Amino acid sequence: MHLIVGLGNIGEKYQLTRHNIGFLVIDEMTKNLNTSNINKANFKADVLKSGYNLFAKPKTYMNNSGEAVVAIKDYYKIDIENIIVIHDDLDLPFGTVKFKTGGGNGGHNGLKSIDSHIGKDYIRVRIGIGKPKTKNEVVNYVLSNFSKEELNELEGIISHTILAIDALKSGESINEVKSKFTLK
Repeated sequence: MHLIVGLGNIGEKYQLTRHNIGFLVIDEMTKNLNTSNINKANFKADVLKSGYNLFAKPKTYMNNSGEAVVAIKDYYKIDIENIIVIHDDLDLPFGTVKFKTGGGNGGHNGLKSIDSHIGKDYIRVRIGIGKPKTKNEVVNYVLSNFSKEELNELEGIISHTILAIDALKSGESINEVKSKFTLK
């Protein structure tokens, strides 16, 4: 079983923000799947099940994403190497898509929370959102909406990301996925 987690913030005002790229990927991935809702209050997430895969969007806000991930992981006894987390990455130019297992959190509060709850050795799908000119603009930048031009490009980026995640779910190694699906 795989647990695919998209990071983001709940609420309509955050729907198309840069920080919500993980939610956008999960929404697109699941829209044509035959899914069932898993309603367990302690999950603190919207969880859909399709076959042997779980798709989660934590409802804890970004900074506490680990609470949702650990609850689902422990309930279903999911191995950490079968957890895939999709998140925005300020250190990558817009549209870049990279993959890795483990590593640092790059200052990303959602990853910090997950690391503190389950460890670091899960698969990370890093989607570049670019960065603002100065550090003091970071919070406003990640919580701002994508531009119209970026929204036009997102469809292709999300489709590409879904193909990579499908390859991971089918058993391709992280190195195979990196070589086939990294976008720069």
